Amino acid sequence: MKELLANIPLVYFLYVRKSTDVEDKQVLSIAAQIAELKEYAARMGIYTVDVIIEKQTAKKPGRKKFNKMLECIEAGEANGILAWLPDRLSRNSVDSGKIIYMLDEHVLLDLKFPHFWFENTPQGKYMLANEFNSSKQYVDNLSLNTKRGLREKVRRGEMPGVVPVGYINDVRTKTAKVDKRLAPIVREAFELYARGDKRLDEIADFLYAKGIKTKSRKVGGERKAGGKPYSRNRVTRILNNPFYYGHFRYVGEAYEGSHKGIVSKRLFDQVQTALERRGKPQRKAKNEPKPLCGLVYCSCGMMFTAETRIKRQKNGNVHVYTYYRCTRKSKTVVCREPHIRAEELDKQLTELLSGFAMPTAWADKLRELMRNDEASEKADFVRATGKDKQSIAQLSDKLQRLLDGYLEGDIERELYQVKRAEILGQKKRLEEKIEQATVGVLTWVGPMTAWFERAVSICKIAKSDDLLAKKSLLLEIFGSNLKMQNKEVVARDDQFPNSPLKPHWQALRAAREKAALAGDQISESSILVPRAGVEPATLSLGRNSSIQLSYRGDTSYCNCKHP
Repeated sequence: MKELLANIPLVYFLYVRKSTDVEDKQVLSIAAQIAELKEYAARMGIYTVDVIIEKQTAKKPGRKKFNKMLECIEAGEANGILAWLPDRLSRNSVDSGKIIYMLDEHVLLDLKFPHFWFENTPQGKYMLANEFNSSKQYVDNLSLNTKRGLREKVRRGEMPGVVPVGYINDVRTKTAKVDKRLAPIVREAFELYARGDKRLDEIADFLYAKGIKTKSRKVGGERKAGGKPYSRNRVTRILNNPFYYGHFRYVGEAYEGSHKGIVSKRLFDQVQTALERRGKPQRKAKNEPKPLCGLVYCSCGMMFTAETRIKRQKNGNVHVYTYYRCTRKSKTVVCREPHIRAEELDKQLTELLSGFAMPTAWADKLRELMRNDEASEKADFVRATGKDKQSIAQLSDKLQRLLDGYLEGDIERELYQVKRAEILGQKKRLEEKIEQATVGVLTWVGPMTAWFERAVSICKIAKSDDLLAKKSLLLEIFGSNLKMQNKEVVARDDQFPNSPLKPHWQALRAAREKAALAGDQISESSILVPRAGVEPATLSLGRNSSIQLSYRGDTSYCNCKHP
């Protein structure tokens, strides 16, 4: 194989590249590469068939002329490449791997560089791979350093990039300066649009009449002529740009800039209001979900959904009805559950909620007992930790006396170190004891208070038309355990224990039911009493006591009527 390859004549492509297609940057790079490479080829007797010039970065794959060159090599038009250095061929792992693979397959036979020695051998390809890796590392480090510099610039209040119209980039200080000629025109454009009677096209015409127009630019290899009015999108970007009042956006976040604003924040806000008012209205989704969707399951296991029906009568009256029905998405179960009107479903859910409303008298008594438990627990904690804190203070005094004795020379260094370590150990153990006692102290007060307020608010929410609030409460009490059976909402008893707050809500509902059955009138002080052994559920209100809901009491729990 080596003898056969040795007899194949080597034909090279001369490949030169610079990293940008801007004409005024790296102007001498291409010409210098071509001159040096042609001189090297003449000196070394290298035969080149074509010169390929590319003006594109090599940090990412996808260079058109480079890929075309490799295709020509695979087609047999050449079998070697002459370049200035390996980093001219590739700075990314994809193109580097492709070149090495073509060398492995002997499709590409040789690479020539004036200042880098290469031979198509395992050792040569190893050295080439290292050179490619170094080129990629250079690009990666350059990216990191550039981003670091941009972040530092943002921290200084300087926006990276080109400043908008009305400002100029000061090349000496690398900061944004107000363009004294264009800034008043931009400010006047803001004032015109803030009045609310100007369209974006009129603002573009105003800017054009004042000399602010598009510039020629190169797009896709073609240069587009300038001198035209701004488009409506560009005018919108100008009016939306916080740079004009002293802030700027970078990577989606707003930052306070160090530059001087052209317009006031008040004027900018007026323009934003005008843009929002005159912009396209936000259309709601056609299939906007109804409030009670996702709450009730059908007896077949599928979720209930909602649909709207419009009934038009001959006399011209129009009635809109909302029905909830099974989605019937099961392919194995035939569901015959009928639909239910939204009003009927709301009525049934209200009745379910009413069974969990806490009477105001009960809540007041529970709050009083909770405050007593809170005060008692605080007192117990102070008593439990007071002695330990006093011991810590005594140990601190001992440490100070021990240090004084050591400094005066009354205590030897070895004895001082032993005693100091002993006292510090005792102090640390006491501090950890206090810290452990602190964990959990009064942590139950916040959740219990919030639950009281939630339970008392059920009566008001149940009477209201706020379906979303009702849905939230029902999900909190029942979870996903509500289903529809013969147009009646029931709780699935086999799964109800899964409700996240079952002990609290179950105890409250059981107490309500027992109180409704008893029906006897008692004093307010006896509404909540510790009657262990009678009630089926207990509400723990702290470490030192448990308060149980009594079933003896009047049924007039609040201003509204409960079933």
